[in-house]
Amino acid sequence: MAAISSLSLSSVGQQAAGRGGRPGFRFPECVAAACLDVFRPRSIFCAPDLLRVSMPASSSRFRCMATANDLPTVAETKKGFLKSYKKPIPSVYNTVLQELIVQQHLMRYKKTYKYDAVFALGFVTVYDQLMEGYPSNEDRDLIFKAYIEALKEDPEQYRNDAQKLEEWARSQNAASLVEFPSREGEVEAILKDISDRAGGKGSFSYSRFFAVGLFRLLELANVTEPSVLEKLCGALNVSKRSVDRDLDVYRNLLSKLVQAKELLKEYVEREKKKRDERSESQKANEAVKQCTGEFQYAER
Repeated sequence: MAAISSLSLSSVGQQAAGRGGRPGFRFPECVAAACLDVFRPRSIFCAPDLLRVSMPASSSRFRCMATANDLPTVAETKKGFLKSYKKPIPSVYNTVLQELIVQQHLMRYKKTYKYDAVFALGFVTVYDQLMEGYPSNEDRDLIFKAYIEALKEDPEQYRNDAQKLEEWARSQNAASLVEFPSREGEVEAILKDISDRAGGKGSFSYSRFFAVGLFRLLELANVTEPSVLEKLCGALNVSKRSVDRDLDVYRNLLSKLVQAKELLKEYVEREKKKRDERSESQKANEAVKQCTGEFQYAER
């Protein structure tokens, strides 16, 4: 199993414009589509007013099966995010963030949804990759807070649970990872609860964020044997086939993001070189003008 690389989702498929909206480099649209499709849920059961705002073309397959007037709409969730974080976000980050918050809203308000720490770990992993290289670390944290609170969840819980699972996974091995049902501990209790709910004893909603969370656990435990993932899925009562499919999509995306990141790096270096050349040319022109002026003055 490939390790999760440190990558920037922000560099995929969007126009690299700054806050002034000046045009920049555009990545291939296929890469953008891959990025935005990775966490698009395959089926959603929701209240009709949840889809009040403009949705991607693929959303037409969603069928609303219930009415719940107390549920917020997508528009209200996005409004809450923008109200909480009022600073401009560069479009290279903002477009993907806006798409992700729509997709996570749909996950969040499914009837079967219940927060769990593995889902949180998956989302935190994706978010940190998306926002890698953001101009301000403080703003990156504030955006995370505004994003999670817009979904009416607790950003500190996401971070704390993700950190808790990461620390636990670092102390595990291939055997201990799958033996959690027979062991005692805080994280073991979390995994047992997920297993019970996924096994039909409560609400559980599988998603690609959950698959990424499992992937992260395996990576931190330095586990590469495919058989361990199969045993872990079995212990958690989740479909190994679904996890394999979603991890294949995720790994393919990571590969594309490496290419996109290199393209962005080349573009930035090219633009910097052009700016330096223009600056040197301008300085040379000014020097020539000054010399010419002095020569003409001396002739008088």
